[in-house]
Amino acid sequence: MIEENLFSVRMRASKNGAHENGGKHISGGEQISTYSHLKHTVNVLLDKALTHSKGNPDFMQIQLELIDELITKCEPLHIETIEVESVEEGQLIARNLLEKSGVPRACIEKAYQQMKECSGLRGAILFDIHTGERIDDRSDKGVRVSRMDWFTTNYEKWANYYKMPVSQRVKEALVLATKVNRHPATVAELCWSDDPEYITGYVASKKAGYQRITRLKTYGDEQGCRIFFVNGLSDLDSYIHYLEKEPLIIQWEEGNDERVN
Repeated sequence: MIEENLFSVRMRASKNGAHENGGKHISGGEQISTYSHLKHTVNVLLDKALTHSKGNPDFMQIQLELIDELITKCEPLHIETIEVESVEEGQLIARNLLEKSGVPRACIEKAYQQMKECSGLRGAILFDIHTGERIDDRSDKGVRVSRMDWFTTNYEKWANYYKMPVSQRVKEALVLATKVNRHPATVAELCWSDDPEYITGYVASKKAGYQRITRLKTYGDEQGCRIFFVNGLSDLDSYIHYLEKEPLIIQWEEGNDERVN
């Protein structure tokens, strides 16, 4: 556990007004920061919002709050990259990975059928693996995973060890996937970005780790996807509280098994 006082800093940006007033989501992000680094952290998030390929926002909100709970540390999920030649090949692999992770095929098909209806949300949608139905009941925004980070020095140490390029996008996605799949109710996650210039997505689970798939949509497509496949027999309120409120920091140590613990 981490004893130093830290702050959760969150940003959301949209065009044509705020999200809750029908504005188009442009960008979102968050970091955990010490007080002395708050200015730098805010500037990083500000730059992310103002340089997004989806356009220039006319609404932005940046907020910070002291984290007064104990912060959990855990290892990142094991990561692999799967190179594919087409979106069709990538989506087939994604479906197979979900099924191997424990999501029934019928549930996967139902999720894909409802995917377009849920595009444009700021957060994730939750599907019960037993019924194949959406259970988060937040049709206006989805569930936003929050209060998580991976300090740059430790992340770069990890990236250098595995000879991977340092990427803020990959870091943020791996942090989120690790937090989500650390919870016992999560069976698997399916995600690709709403960024029209970024076509790589992933499937993540305790069994598969973090599997990057190089093509899950076509270039220029602004339709994103973030689905958590959940054991609906669990306490849903407790699960959502964990995703939104419980703070977590990734801490990698050389020689450890980089799978969720």
